[in-house]
Amino acid sequence: MLLLGFGLWFALPFFWMVSTSLKPLRETMKMPPVWLPIPPQWQNYPEAMAAMGPFWLYAANSLVLASLNVVGTVLSSALVAYGFSRLDWKGRDGLFFVLLMTMMIPFPVVMVPLYGLFRELGWIGTMKPLWVPAFLAGAFNVFLLRQFFMTLPRDLTEAARMDGCSEFRIFWQIILPLARPALLTVALFQFMATWNDFLGPLIFLAREDQYTLALGLQALQSTISGTPWHHLMAASTLVVLPVVFLFFLTQKTFLRGIAATGLK
Repeated sequence: MLLLGFGLWFALPFFWMVSTSLKPLRETMKMPPVWLPIPPQWQNYPEAMAAMGPFWLYAANSLVLASLNVVGTVLSSALVAYGFSRLDWKGRDGLFFVLLMTMMIPFPVVMVPLYGLFRELGWIGTMKPLWVPAFLAGAFNVFLLRQFFMTLPRDLTEAARMDGCSEFRIFWQIILPLARPALLTVALFQFMATWNDFLGPLIFLAREDQYTLALGLQALQSTISGTPWHHLMAASTLVVLPVVFLFFLTQKTFLRGIAATGLK
């Protein structure tokens, strides 16, 4: 019962967002609040999409960036995690400790140096700064996958080496198939992070046809005539739904991956 109560409490903001998305504008700030709009204003959704401008273009941009980041993060992080967990080499643990320390560096600290680097490369105004770094692995994802790889029996890789398998073949044909729950967990984390990212696109993108859904929402909130809260909540619901659907579609594998890595 206690867990049910906490679950309902944490679901309250989502319920309020959906409820507000179905209200007329005059009811969005009404006191006492209207919890269940009658009748629901379903036309708020197409109106919100029209108010955002090229909604489907923003959605396509977000999907492309999220897909590239998922592929790059999963492949690069898994490869680095394999080196830290299944191979013995001098300085491995020390370098892994340094990698973990980078997790304490917030993005605003490296924002200016990264901008200068990408400007020298001529990438400002393009989407490259938003997906190319994903192919260079990330500290948290490497840590997550390393924890999972260390739970796999070493006898598997030793037997494969005795049979003449190369390290890359062991990684690709033995480790990765067994690590599906952990890989899916990393993919889901990265998809949500990229889908909801606002600061990165705000800094590096210049043209409206490159905007993501996060920037489109900000543009809708910054209208001169005032924030249309019913439209903003409708657009926010549309943006959140793919992430919610993806989580419920993969929740069993996701929870199994979290449990297998030993994270609480």
